[in-house]
Amino acid sequence: MRKRLIQISGFLISSLGWLFVLCTMAMDYWRITKIGGQGGSFIIKVAWYWSNLWSDCYTDSAAVTNCRDYPVLWNVAYYVQAVRGLLMCGLTIGFFAVVCCFVGMECTYIGGSDKTKDKVLFAGAVLHFVGGMSDIAAYCLYINRIARTAFARRVASGVLRYELGPPVFLGLAGCFFILVGAVLYAVTVYKVIRRGSRVVQAGDAHTYMAPPSRGRTIYSGYYKPSKLNGSNYMGSGRSSAQLSKLSQATPTKPSDRDAFV
Repeated sequence: MRKRLIQISGFLISSLGWLFVLCTMAMDYWRITKIGGQGGSFIIKVAWYWSNLWSDCYTDSAAVTNCRDYPVLWNVAYYVQAVRGLLMCGLTIGFFAVVCCFVGMECTYIGGSDKTKDKVLFAGAVLHFVGGMSDIAAYCLYINRIARTAFARRVASGVLRYELGPPVFLGLAGCFFILVGAVLYAVTVYKVIRRGSRVVQAGDAHTYMAPPSRGRTIYSGYYKPSKLNGSNYMGSGRSSAQLSKLSQATPTKPSDRDAFV
């Protein structure tokens, strides 16, 4: 029951993280800056410049927004292309990770035996980790690009100093949820897989073999077949004639010990 609850929690947390990452690709205000807004006249003019992964936009104080979509792929800035590619790769890997984890969870009745389901779930956890790291690399690349301009001592004329917008922080939170979900998945199946590998290694290393009998059994030490006559047997120090005499003797009266009993 505890294993099932941990897996369900991991599924919900990781799915929420992928939802956050997916939403950031369609959100605006990845970077934003403001120009103007200082007094000196009756009409205060303010302009906001902001961008996302698909366009650059401008909003004035009258709430009028004008956007310029990015041109074809090979004319877009290299870091924007890299961020797009890393996010798309991470989402693709995350799709297969969600499917594998759904099949490998204990509460689902598909996927085969428990051992097979544990292996599939562990593979899904690895895919979650790889996809989450791909998304983290995308957000870190975008942050590095913005920070290099924002903290530079001198910039060229016409270059704006942008600040990070909400989608970047939301995406980082989603990556954190994805990694937490992957850890919860791995915790529930790591011990089972490790224990199974130990059993296989122990069985391969120590193989039981019966000791050689060398033609001697537990009965052959006391009753050996005679080499001369197969129907006669040699006992321990007694001949066959003595054994036959003893078998023919019948007691006529009870001994003292039997009488006492």
